[in-house]
Amino acid sequence: MIVERKAKDRGHTDWGWLDSRHTFSFGEYHDYRHMGFRSLRVINDDRVQPGAGFGTHGHRDMEILSYVLEGALEHKDSTGGGGVIRPGEIQFMRAGSGVTHSEYNASKSEPVHFLQIWIVPDASGLRPRYDQKRFDARAARERFVRLAAKGGPDGSIDLHQDVAVWMTRLSAGESRSHELAPDRHAWLHVARGSVALGELQLAEGGGAAISDEVRVELQGNGDAEVLLFDMA
Repeated sequence: MIVERKAKDRGHTDWGWLDSRHTFSFGEYHDYRHMGFRSLRVINDDRVQPGAGFGTHGHRDMEILSYVLEGALEHKDSTGGGGVIRPGEIQFMRAGSGVTHSEYNASKSEPVHFLQIWIVPDASGLRPRYDQKRFDARAARERFVRLAAKGGPDGSIDLHQDVAVWMTRLSAGESRSHELAPDRHAWLHVARGSVALGELQLAEGGGAAISDEVRVELQGNGDAEVLLFDMA
């Protein structure tokens, strides 16, 4: 079963310095039909104006990933973690027992476009942690590349939840396939471009919940970038 989440149907927040599209309920956007998918709680598609950003604020008991599509995002947190995240990198913050952090556009002249992803951990009160890794962009042009998973296999980000986060990039006519083990589910998010998921045509920002399927079959409609969450 595949249930589409159209890009145009997402929630929208515009604060001037921040333009954000919400796949699931977040902040002032609330829709009881879209509260997340299994342990995946948030996908915010954020565009932040030059020099602007999120001042110091707190989180707890959440696995938070930042994925930059364009520009550069500067992160600082109370664990001592921090850095500038650019396209081709994945950044992680385990909020756990409590952490404060800030996120700013690292440029004074160019906007930054990034995805903020929240995953509910399988335990509360974990020790906060920061990580940042570069992934193999060349390999992503040929197959799915694992960005994060429980246990951190193959040098990926180590998540405290039974979720594997994969990404790939496709050109027009290229196809990708991802096998789903029995009793596994998936969420597909089109970060850039558009793809065909079976009979569905998913535009940039669109997504789909996938259950009771043995594989995910994609075809690119042009240059596209896709995130896939494989989860219990």
